[in-house]
Amino acid sequence: MKTFRLLIPSLFVAGSALAQSPNPVETPAGPKSAEPSPDFAPITGIHAHVCGIHFYSGNMKRQIIAQHYCAHFSDEILQCILYDSEKKDARLIGVEYIVSARIFESLPADEKRLWHSHNYEVKSGVLTAPGAPEDAEKDLMKVLIGTYGKTWHTWQVDRGDKLPLGIPQLMMAFTKDGQLDPKIAAERDKLYSVSVAAKKAVRADIPDVKIDPGADAWQKGSAVQLDLKTVSSTSK
Repeated sequence: MKTFRLLIPSLFVAGSALAQSPNPVETPAGPKSAEPSPDFAPITGIHAHVCGIHFYSGNMKRQIIAQHYCAHFSDEILQCILYDSEKKDARLIGVEYIVSARIFESLPADEKRLWHSHNYEVKSGVLTAPGAPEDAEKDLMKVLIGTYGKTWHTWQVDRGDKLPLGIPQLMMAFTKDGQLDPKIAAERDKLYSVSVAAKKAVRADIPDVKIDPGADAWQKGSAVQLDLKTVSSTSK
């Protein structure tokens, strides 16, 4: 069973799904060691799980479900580790940084081209918080709707790669109806026994936010993507 708690930092409010086991399984004690156990502090800071669907900047036909496990870096910044599933052997496929509207508005124009808005993801029902009670999920969505994300995928699992080959790929988010592949939507809905349409209806009363025109640059006909090049090597 998953419990849900609402975190309220001073400026950037975010909800979080905190997975806990009601009956922890006892494991056999390992060999004793004089060395202390590793802390894994950055990992223990993760408190939120959201499921989203990204597409490759410049190629909307390549859409992929991504499980986000997020932690607060500061009051206005979240940093998320992305996996291709919730399973123990899930592949780590990328990262996403999420910032408040205030921070995004301060970025230079060239930087803004790398970021996407979250307004449509929230209102459409594409973005979900697995395991969260409906009211708590909606509270979280009211916060995320006004934020912006910068997402890099490092493992192109959708093309069957067995390793994280090539260079990172910039990912984007949907901005209007008709962009999400119905097959991908059905796959996500089957995972959690939910409906994109039902989520959309529940969130109809969440006010839209004004989106900074610098975000979602691909809509202007010029998508940004990385390219690999060879440069001269210098040595001292």
